[in-house]
Amino acid sequence: MEPQCPGCRKRDGRIARLEQRVAELEALVRELLARLNQNASNSSLPPSANPPQAPPPVRKQPSGRKPGGQPGHTAHLRQRLPAERVTDTVHYRPPACAACQHDLPHEPSADDPQPLWHQVVELPEFPVQVIEHQAHGRRCPDCGHITWAKIPDASRAHSCGPRLTASLSYLSGVLHVSKRGIEEYTETVLGVPIALGTVSNLEREVSVALAAAHVEAQQAVQQAEAKNVDETGWKRAGRKRWLWGAATATAACFVITTSRGAAGLAELLGKKIRGIISSDRWSVYQQLKVGLRQLCWAHLKRDFQKLVDRGGAGQEYGELGLAAVQILFHEWHLFRGGGSRPELQRQLAPLREAMRNWLGQGAHCADTKAAALCRNLLAVEPALWTFLYKPGMEPTNNHIERLLRSAVLWRKNAFGCHSDDGCRFVERILTVVQTLRLQKRPVLEFLYQSVSAHRSGQPAPSLIPLG
Repeated sequence: MEPQCPGCRKRDGRIARLEQRVAELEALVRELLARLNQNASNSSLPPSANPPQAPPPVRKQPSGRKPGGQPGHTAHLRQRLPAERVTDTVHYRPPACAACQHDLPHEPSADDPQPLWHQVVELPEFPVQVIEHQAHGRRCPDCGHITWAKIPDASRAHSCGPRLTASLSYLSGVLHVSKRGIEEYTETVLGVPIALGTVSNLEREVSVALAAAHVEAQQAVQQAEAKNVDETGWKRAGRKRWLWGAATATAACFVITTSRGAAGLAELLGKKIRGIISSDRWSVYQQLKVGLRQLCWAHLKRDFQKLVDRGGAGQEYGELGLAAVQILFHEWHLFRGGGSRPELQRQLAPLREAMRNWLGQGAHCADTKAAALCRNLLAVEPALWTFLYKPGMEPTNNHIERLLRSAVLWRKNAFGCHSDDGCRFVERILTVVQTLRLQKRPVLEFLYQSVSAHRSGQPAPSLIPLG
């Protein structure tokens, strides 16, 4: 009943306004505490950026076993290089029988065993060949005019051979050695002085040589029925750029764009995107049909952990989400260990139904963050379970994130690129290297073949095998 006294009404109105203000401030404090408590377990922060108060990383309990290889593990023995790689052989022959002291023949017989071996690998004193082209002049005995021979233009066009060019680009684009580091390595180890400008020029040449391979990989990824997609920050002369990546089981493609939105995704996958996309919940992927998406459960785990860390009304739904993640990954690991897809579907059907129910309840939660997360997940709920029905699809986006890891380390080491040509080199060398690794093909040999074909005007080697 509303009080009749004007003073009481004024008092009650003031109390109501203060209670509303307190609720707003409490929500603000929760939000600020949530931001303060962000770490690698509840956000996209890398472990290296964890604040001091972050919980310690999960560490495995000591097994009590000695370090090193364990009984039953696959041995990784030193491989014997083939005979064509051996430059010299030193023979040791027994002069007499160790049992009866009888003299032994110098040459082997049919009954003798194969020799034991031990190979020693060494660098030659001068690890590179230097080919000097000399154009000679001859004085005419009749008129005295000196005529000079001409060094062929093809020989004068390059100061580094194709294999050395490929090797230096390998140091830059695969091992992420700086240009000054390459300059020092070439002079100190190879004994060949080289200018910084030459290093940049060689990168530019390799980039051109890999252009066709990049197109091949991009077309293969665009046409694939299933692919993983992700993006990470990049720099071009200090300005923000985005490195996009897409990968299948046998091909990967990377492009650097000015946009993290739809335009960037279109530069990677084309304006008309086909196939199923596995990704995180970044807003640009909302343009895709729900049935053609797979959301990453590893990202969801961090979102649920964030609700737990925030506390309050949303904590319950964070705990339910973490329990769902644990069940899902348990069943997924059993499936990967030899289970059947129908069995995986049967085991996860109750979890899907239960999750749909508590997401519906959470959509009306008093915690606005928890309610928003539940509503958003309900809107794309089928995309949580695409992996149950699509062979080759996984419940996480880890595949492309592992392939992007090399680029992230490169960015931290080199701070991005200084030119558009540098960006193209990064795109193409990352694409070629990661695709070759997925196919278990030798990287350096492909780079050498690409440079050789480019210099001779021949077709570039194929990055994507036919069939």
